[in-house]
Order: sequence, then structure tokens, then C-alpha cells
Amino acid sequence: MSKKEDSTKATNLTDEDRDFIESHNDLSDSTIRAKWIHSPEEHADHDGQMLATRSHEVIEHWTESTNRDGHPATVPGTEHGDRPSVLRIAFGQGEGGDLEEISWDDWFCSFDNRDLVFVYQDRKRDDSPSTFFRLDNPEREDG
Repeated sequence: MSKKEDSTKATNLTDEDRDFIESHNDLSDSTIRAKWIHSPEEHADHDGQMLATRSHEVIEHWTESTNRDGHPATVPGTEHGDRPSVLRIAFGQGEGGDLEEISWDDWFCSFDNRDLVFVYQDRKRDDSPSTFFRLDNPEREDG
């Protein structure tokens, strides 16, 4: 099945989302089938649903919500020039281990330059807040 045919499985797509999916052949199936979110006011249809976004506002709102207390981070020493390479989100006080907190501007600069998609879950199936997310890179190389 082509990505174009697969993109009909995603929900809440704008024309821009559909064009993005169709022009990036290596997006994961979970990204293609997710409900796409464009503003913090949009929500999952049910607990445990996979969501996807490229909206900075949505990502920042989800990360910093009271029940997550997250912030943008990177793995030190993985920079490409002056840009962070390995993007992460660190949650809670003192959590993050070897992660280095960075600004949203730096995080989103790398996110946008690499055409990443933020794939996440707002709530687990048991209705508890979820911190699950991953970044889908349509240009990733199999390794």
C-alpha cells in the first residue's frame, strides 16, 4: 500500500499534513495512522490514542503541562555545529540523567530543520497522563 493510500488512515489531517505525509516516504506507520493535532485545544478521541503533530504550540503545551513538568533537552556531545542533534524531553524535577536542558528555540530549530514529527500519547488507556513520545524522522537511515 502506498503512503498516499495509508494517509487516508490518519485522522484530522489538513491538506498540508497530507502533502507532508505524501512527500516523506519513510514516516512510520504509527505516524501515518495517528490523529494529527494542530492546537492545544484538540484532543484524542479516546485514551491511549496515538497523536502526531508538527505544531510547536502543541508540543510545548503537552511537554509543560502540570502533570508532566517537562522541558526540552538534548544529549550533550551530540551537537552538529551549534545545533542540538539528539532531541529529548526531560520530565519532572531532577529527572533527565545525562540530559542537558536547552531552549525551545534551539529544540525547535533542530526539529524543523530535520522535518521531524512529534508522535505522542496524551493519556494512557487507564486514563493516567502519559509521557510517551517519539520523534519520527522521515530522513532516517536504517542502521
